[in-house]
Amino acid sequence: MSNHVYKSLELTGSSPVSIEEAVQTAITKAHQTVRNIQWLTVTETRGHVVDGKIAHWQVTLKIGFTLE
Repeated sequence: MSNHVYKSLELTGSSPVSIEEAVQTAITKAHQTVRNIQWLTVTETRGHVVDGKIAHWQVTLKIGFTLE
């Protein structure tokens, strides 16, 4: 197994549906321009409440990818 060097980026994804969809939104968008994404860590989760119901989720995460 070779040694790897990783770089990390902080992203915030959003979704009116779920936390998981907010994370997937961020990963999907990052995947368009960032190669070799290997891991993620959720660092913060926020929600917007309207009329006593969750109207929108925002999830901040760090993604790690290997450098070529």
